[in-house]
Amino acid sequence: MDRLVPAGLPAAGVDSPSVLSNLIRHPWHLLALLCLMQILCWTVAPALINVSPPNDVVEGFMWGREWVLLTYKHPQLPAWLLETSHLLTGSFRWPQYLVAQLTISATFVLVYLLARDMLGQRRALAAVLLMPSLYFFGWPTPQFNHDYAQMPFWAAICWLLWRAGRGGGPIWWLALGLVSGVGLYAKFSTGLLLLFGAIWLLYDARARSRLATPWPWVGLAVFIAVAAPLAIELYRVDFLPLTYAAWRDQWVMAHRSRFYYIGVQTAGLGGFFLVLAISGLLRRSPPPQEPVGRGTLVYLLWMGLGPAVLIMVASLFTGTGEAWGAPMYNLVGVVALAFLGHRLGPVEMRKLVICALICIISISGAYAGIRWTKCNLRGRMDAVCWPAQKISDEAEAVWHAATPGRLDIVGGHNLVAPLAGLNAYDKPSIFTDLNMQYAPWITKQRLRDHGILLVWPGRDVPPYLQAWLGNIPVKTVLFDWSLKAPPVAISFAAVPPGAPQLPSAIDSLAQPGK
Repeated sequence: MDRLVPAGLPAAGVDSPSVLSNLIRHPWHLLALLCLMQILCWTVAPALINVSPPNDVVEGFMWGREWVLLTYKHPQLPAWLLETSHLLTGSFRWPQYLVAQLTISATFVLVYLLARDMLGQRRALAAVLLMPSLYFFGWPTPQFNHDYAQMPFWAAICWLLWRAGRGGGPIWWLALGLVSGVGLYAKFSTGLLLLFGAIWLLYDARARSRLATPWPWVGLAVFIAVAAPLAIELYRVDFLPLTYAAWRDQWVMAHRSRFYYIGVQTAGLGGFFLVLAISGLLRRSPPPQEPVGRGTLVYLLWMGLGPAVLIMVASLFTGTGEAWGAPMYNLVGVVALAFLGHRLGPVEMRKLVICALICIISISGAYAGIRWTKCNLRGRMDAVCWPAQKISDEAEAVWHAATPGRLDIVGGHNLVAPLAGLNAYDKPSIFTDLNMQYAPWITKQRLRDHGILLVWPGRDVPPYLQAWLGNIPVKTVLFDWSLKAPPVAISFAAVPPGAPQLPSAIDSLAQPGK
């Protein structure tokens, strides 16, 4: 490797062995350190500060205990991972953050493998070192949801398709089919990347020639076999996730600026360009002696930027994409090094290492400081401020004071009710929006046999709960959640199986699929 001696500096003290220099000479060691720092900082910081998990995580935990294939929003692989993390650790406080960072670190490794095949080890390492400067790999990652669950699948599909299309053996096609199928269980939007991959496969002459062999078709068969249960379940629930996506797009168009999505994505790339400038990769230099091949550039631009650009354009007209962006920037660093890698020297590489570690440590530290300040000093009730454990304890106390049976179902307000069930020892199911289409694990018979605990913020009974309560007493409890703000009031009402108003309230519910 090049000697790490910046021009104009004496060799003494600079050419001597250093930890940083040794790490750069061993890409896998440096990649492991990067992943370790990402996992450690972004697991510890939110686990220490956040009293409650973020909204999507609470929802995922509550849905995960039902082990369903699909909900009205998305496939449920992320919820299965969350429930598995709880079963292994017994905690709702920190394992979800670890799971999120394991997916991010897996993405780092997979992007490195793809970039190594295309650009070589040195540029591949530099491409990954740019990733912590992207907003999508830092601040939002504590909210482990479908967008982050699909990140490693997008990276893996890009790598496996490249390998398979460049003459890889049967194992690459089989792995591509398997990973592509499982990726749909993370989120249906993985299908967008598969569409781009299929178009590239037909466009690229070398990849297209592989279609004359049996292995792409065997890989396709594997994909269909893996994805078939999801397709069947989607039909069975009357395509509710597609209905939800259409409603979400309409909401975005009504409540966001037409340029909101593009603005958010552009802002998320700000740190990336700043690190490019700091590292020196944006400086002027002679043209490269050995430019990256046209086929490689086409693949990177098409697979690495194509989906993101398409969704940006679509967002102007349909509202699509508000929560799609995260996995679409996996290859931005690889694209940058494909064009700027000839400027990468020892000094630039060293700056990239330092910037990557600074980004991880400083942004995770800023996250912890800002979250704590907002909850405790500014008194802003973010989702992570709610006293989740205390709410669950009170929920169980109210229920068991009213009826001897276990707490089996919680419902009511779509933010507070899941918190009431999250840490409860009885592990109740959530009756999402009191809608059987949204919570098919809740049946009329189950409600008759077990009753329901209703939970909502404030003292007044919301209109949508009045039919359930009748003369049932309501208990309102004040919960401390901030050093400065006043306590928050949360109301509980236990509707036992024998409550006289329960039959009429249940009969008014729509059955799943109706």
